[in-house]
Parts: sequence; C-alpha cells; structure tokens
Amino acid sequence: MQKTFGFALFPLLLAAAPAIAQVQPAANSRPVAAPLPPPLPEPQDTPYPGTILLDVDASDVASGAMRVTETIPVAPDTTRLTLLQPRWLPGKHAPRGPLAELGGLSFSTPDGVRLRWRRDPVAVEAFHLELPRGTREIVAKFVYTSPLRDAEGRVAVTREMSNLQWETVSLYPAGHYVRQVRLRPTVRFPAGWSVFTALDGAKPSGGRMGFAETDYETLVDSPIFAGAYAQRFDLGRNVWLDVVADKPSLLAIRPENLRTYRNMVEQAQALFGAQHFDHYDFLLALTDRMGGIGLEHHRSSENQMEPRTWVDWTAGDWDRNVIPHEFVHSWNGKYRRPARLWTPDYSQPMQNDLLWVYEGQTQFWGNVLAARSGVQSKDTVLGMIASTAGLYTQYPGRTWRSVEDTTFDPVFAARKPKPFSSLARGEEYYGEGMLVWLEADQIIRAGTGGAKGLDDFARTFFGMRQGDWGVLPYELDDVIAALQAIHPFDWAGFFDSRIRTPGQPAPLGGIEQGGYRLVWRDAPNAYDKARMDESKTLNLNHSLGLALDKDGKVTASRWDGPAMRAGLVTGIQIVSVNGVAYDPEGLKAAVTAAKGAAAPIALVVKRDDQVFPVALDYHDGLRWPWLERTGDVAPNGLDRLLAPRPTTGRKGA
Repeated sequence: MQKTFGFALFPLLLAAAPAIAQVQPAANSRPVAAPLPPPLPEPQDTPYPGTILLDVDASDVASGAMRVTETIPVAPDTTRLTLLQPRWLPGKHAPRGPLAELGGLSFSTPDGVRLRWRRDPVAVEAFHLELPRGTREIVAKFVYTSPLRDAEGRVAVTREMSNLQWETVSLYPAGHYVRQVRLRPTVRFPAGWSVFTALDGAKPSGGRMGFAETDYETLVDSPIFAGAYAQRFDLGRNVWLDVVADKPSLLAIRPENLRTYRNMVEQAQALFGAQHFDHYDFLLALTDRMGGIGLEHHRSSENQMEPRTWVDWTAGDWDRNVIPHEFVHSWNGKYRRPARLWTPDYSQPMQNDLLWVYEGQTQFWGNVLAARSGVQSKDTVLGMIASTAGLYTQYPGRTWRSVEDTTFDPVFAARKPKPFSSLARGEEYYGEGMLVWLEADQIIRAGTGGAKGLDDFARTFFGMRQGDWGVLPYELDDVIAALQAIHPFDWAGFFDSRIRTPGQPAPLGGIEQGGYRLVWRDAPNAYDKARMDESKTLNLNHSLGLALDKDGKVTASRWDGPAMRAGLVTGIQIVSVNGVAYDPEGLKAAVTAAKGAAAPIALVVKRDDQVFPVALDYHDGLRWPWLERTGDVAPNGLDRLLAPRPTTGRKGA
C-alpha cells in the first residue's frame, strides 16, 4: 500500500516547528563612483626638448614583425613622463591606432636600468613612466606584430613588399602638439628592396635607410612602400608614381596608359589652380597578397589595386579610381580640413560631421578626374554613378538615418560587416555625398547658364595659397559662403534637406538635371560587370535582393526584399535552382524565366546542417542600374562635367 502524507497533518507540523526570526533586510548596497585617473597632459604648441631617434628593423618579412628601438630625450628634472601610441589617426576617421599589435615593450635608461611603466586605465594608448631624478634620455624597445592574415587585421607585409606606417612603430611624448615633436628616423628593409616615401633626405647607410630630421606630424603622414619588384614613374609637377608588385611582369604599363596618370596630374592642376605640396608620391601596390588600402596623406597616398590591373588594362578599368580619389584628398581633407577633424595630437577625438564634404566631394572629384584624364573610361565612371544611385532607390535605412548621421559610423561600427546594411546604413557620406555634390554642380550650371560649375568652387575653396602645405580648417558656414559667392542659392536649406534630414527622395537630382536618367536593364553596366567578374560574385540586389559569393553563399540580403521575405539571409547557401545544381548563370536564367510567370523559383538551400526547399516568389526579372542620356545626343551638363579641361602642359619634375 502506498504511503501518503495527509494534508490535514500539515498545519500541526507547522505549529510544532520553532519560530523563524523575522529579519528586516538592510538597504541595498549603493556604490559611489570611483574617481577617474588624472587626464592626460593637454597638448601645448611648444617644442619638445631634443630630437627622438627612431630605428625600425622591418627586414623580417617571414614573420612580418617590425622591431623598434626609440631613444627619447628627457628634459632636466623630469620625474614623470607619459608616452602615447597614436589612436585617432587622420584619414581613418576613428580610433584605429595599432594598440593591439604592440608587444615586448620595455623602457630603460641608456646604461640598461629597467624602468617601470603602467598603462593608463582610461586612455589606454598612454604609458606612464616614473623616472629616476637626473634621467636625460630613455630607450623604448618593442615589436610591432604586423597581421599575417585578414582575421588579424590588414596584412601589410608579404615576402615581396612591405607597407610601413610610422604610427605602428613609434611612441610620442604627451603634452605637445605633434608638429612640435622632432624625430630622426631610420629603417631597415631586406637587402635590394626599393624604398618609396614622401619623407625628405633619404640616404642609405650601413644597410639602413635614413631620413632627414622631421616632425612627428609629418612622419606619421609619410608612410613607406618598399618591395623587391618596384618601379618609379615621373608624372610631372614633382609628382611621382611609386609602384611595388607581386611579380616584375605586373609592373608593365603601356605608354598610352601611363599617359593617363600624367593627364590626371594636369587635370588636377587645371581644376584646383594651385598645389599644396612641394612634391607628391603615389605609393601603389599591385597585389592581392597585401591588404587593400586607399589612404590619403598630404604629400603621398597609400593605394592598392588588383595585381593585373595594369597589364589587363581594359578589364581592370573598374579598379583604378583609388588613385584620383586619394590625389584629390591632398586639397580636400589634408590642406582644407573640417575644423574638428584637425587635432593637435593623436589622442584627442576627431568629430566627423563634415565628412560628407571631406569624403563626399572627394568621391565626386575622384570620379570627375578619372573620366577627364582617362585613368578610367567615361562609361565606367557613369556605371559607378549609376551603381551608387541605384543603391539608394531601394534602401530602407534612408528612411530613418540621415547622411550626416552616417559620418559617425566609422567610430562606432569600425567597418565591421552588418547583418542588414541596407537597414542599418554604413559610411554613405561617400556615395550619397557624391550624388549631393553632383546636384550642387548642376544647380550652379543651370543657374549661371553653364558659365560656372563646381569647378569654380574647387578653385576658390581648395586652390588658394600656392605652395602652402599646412592645414587650413573650415566650418560648414565657410563652405556655404564660398558656394554663395559662386552662385546665390539657398545652400543652407539644400544641405539641410539633402544631408541632415532622413526620409528624402532618392538623390537623383544631379543625374536628371545633368541630362541623364537612371534606368534598369537586364544586364549589368560596365562597372558592375567588371567588379563581379573580378570577385567571382553575383550581385542581384535590385532583383532578388541578395548578393552571392562564388559558391552561392549569401553575403548580403536586402532588408524586406524578396530574398529576405523568403528567409534567405546572410550565411545561407543556395544548393540548387529549379532542380539543377547552383551556378550563377543558372540562377540568372531562372530569374529571367520567372518574369511575368506565376510559379516561384524553386531553390534548395543549406543553413548550418539543414537542407530545405525555398519558394522564391519574384517575377520582375533581372535589374541592374544604368545611366541613360535624355533628350538629344548633344553634350549635356553631366557630359560637360566629365569632359577634359584645357591644361597648360606638363611641368618638369
């Protein structure tokens, strides 16, 4: 018989139990904020005493590690010194300094006495040192462990070439403007390598390359490209094209193609009317082994293109915009710079709200110079504009987020992939900014009967003070005043609606006023086709609402597009299309066959370890954006914008 516990007995047991004391809980613990550590010394526009000796051994290309010895003078009676790693760097628009790659750090006196150091718990780029009284200099040693694979960061060293950025291999003293810190740099690369940089006074000695004494601001702004296979080309006007490549054969460029770069230098001179550098070096890597880069500096730029971009000139047309874009930055972004994007050192945060001028107008002029010079064909440039414009016709993120707000994306998003970038938006101050400046150009052209355009703004705003390669900051009011002087218009209202207000119509005004219209065709334009061919991808954003890699895996899915509604999101792989194993041509054929039909496209897809069918209900066919001329065939506003300007001829180096 099962034994049961009668509920009637339960009250008696409770009555027999000892009384439990009723303890009143104490008040919840309520902490008080701990004080923050003292702030870093404010930078002052005063010279740092003495000259830092910076020696970098970058000869170990197998490990990619760069070994640094930095000898730093110390003012008399100094007992506390703070050294900084650069954190907020011009051109990167975010705190992207190389803090994580520093290793093996030590500080000592010249006679070998080790010094203790402590990292600042808030400003983590800062190292605080306590110095024995009477210390006159210290020696810092560390290793910069350059990334070896993409998962670790951008690969900057291969067995054939190296991209040395000085901020990765140096520390600087806090409390001074970086232009007031003097250094004498030396660097070792593998024997026989060519070394290219905008630094002055290059002189080989004892297996090392030394440079003239310079200030830290100029040093950081003057990176090095070095390589085993290299060539230097004179483009005139003290402008040089310095190229390293994976193989010697990749350096071959036909004379007529090299001439387009010389044309670009002349077209830039015709556009801006003044140079803001004493000499300029394009540092170019033709490689798929070193990580991609397009980074502006005042007297140079870091650039990467696919290995065969020069030898397969026509096929590589899509890839050549980086050079004209970065060249424009010498005027827009380096010489003229938003006031809060100039900082006295590399710890003070930069404020990005005018990047739509800094980058958006540079994107605009990069396209224009590419077409005017022949570095890219006009058809490719029109395709680039079409591709950008088409994107914003189906872009739900524009309903809630303004162009200005995207200027803060580099700080908090750090260019990481997003699950649905069409909803979240990214750094669209480049592309949408370019389209806004295109509209501004056409407004000026229409308002002046074609007598003026944005060229006139560029000459008056960026081309002043020939030979000045300092920094001349600006505010938005300065931009508006300069435009107003060219053509009176409600520029403040124009930028407020186009840049600061979300939910605006697709930014097609400049295209339409320029005598073109955005149309949709069932084949990609020249730019989109070449880009897909090179990467072996398939972009069906404007039809199915997805992009696929070479294996049929979804790399992007448009928010609320047909693919997303069917459950096709990033990471899913298409296995078959209408019963046939996936291949890009088969999928395109299926989309074409489904146009106007009733039956959905039948897919089998794989997600993780599951394979299942998906019915994709889409019937509008293939769609890619193109620009089509409206009206007669006579040159219109956009044609005139992209046409070459008269030049004064090539100047000697």
